[in-house]
Formats: sequence, structure tokens, C-alpha cells
Amino acid sequence: MLKKRIIIIAAHYYKEITDMLVDGAKNYCHENDIDYLIYSVPGALEIPTAIKILNNRIKGETSIISGFVAIGCVIRGETSHYDIVSNESARGLTDLSLEHDIIIGNGILTVENKNQALERSTDKINKGYEAAHACRVLIDLNN
Repeated sequence: MLKKRIIIIAAHYYKEITDMLVDGAKNYCHENDIDYLIYSVPGALEIPTAIKILNNRIKGETSIISGFVAIGCVIRGETSHYDIVSNESARGLTDLSLEHDIIIGNGILTVENKNQALERSTDKINKGYEAAHACRVLIDLNN
């Protein structure tokens, strides 16, 4: 069996938070002997596009990528932008997963405030770690 390899796509709009989420995903990978690559994009809306671009690039290559982990943070503000970004990034990931058979662990936080984001990106509770775990579970189901 080939070693599992994943790509972590991190939206660094809220860099302090996403760096901690990426650390959580990396920790999971280290604990479970999973190789990973990390790519950065500006915001959560760019994550589905980045996954599609990278997935198309690696098709047919000998270096197989088993799945992707999406990392980002969307914090509610005073406008409807929060609803658009959180809904459309989630829809984009779901569409990619279902329509193109791409395995994706979703670690995009959608929270009301920065404190909620920080609570979900600590060593104790880390949604990046959980997203990497979800990705691995789906990879195992697919094998």
C-alpha cells in the first residue's frame, strides 16, 4: 500500500488562527505517518479553486495525493460577506468532493468572533487536527 500523502491548503486571511490550525493538521500527519505539502491562498473562497487546480495538476503523476485538507477562518462581521464566504467555500468543497471524487477534510472555521476561533485552534481543541483526521478516515474508506 502506498504511503498516504495529503495537501493542506491554508487561507491566511486570519494568519494567527490559520497558522495554529495548520500546526494541528501537521501534528496529526506526523502522528499518523502521513506525508503532506502545504499551499497558501489569500482567503477561504480561493480554497476550492486551489484544490481543483492542484488536483488537475497531479492527475496521472506517479506522486499520488490521497486527499486535501482545507484550512481557513471566517469571522462574522457587520455585513453579509460572512454568509457568502462561509456558505460558498463550504459549497465549493462539497461540490468538488462529490462531483470529482476528491477527498477533502474541511477545517474552515466559521465563527462569530476571534475568541471562538482561538478556542478552536488550540492544542486541546484544534479543528485543523480534526480536519486532517477526517481526511484520513475518508482515504481509508476509499481504499
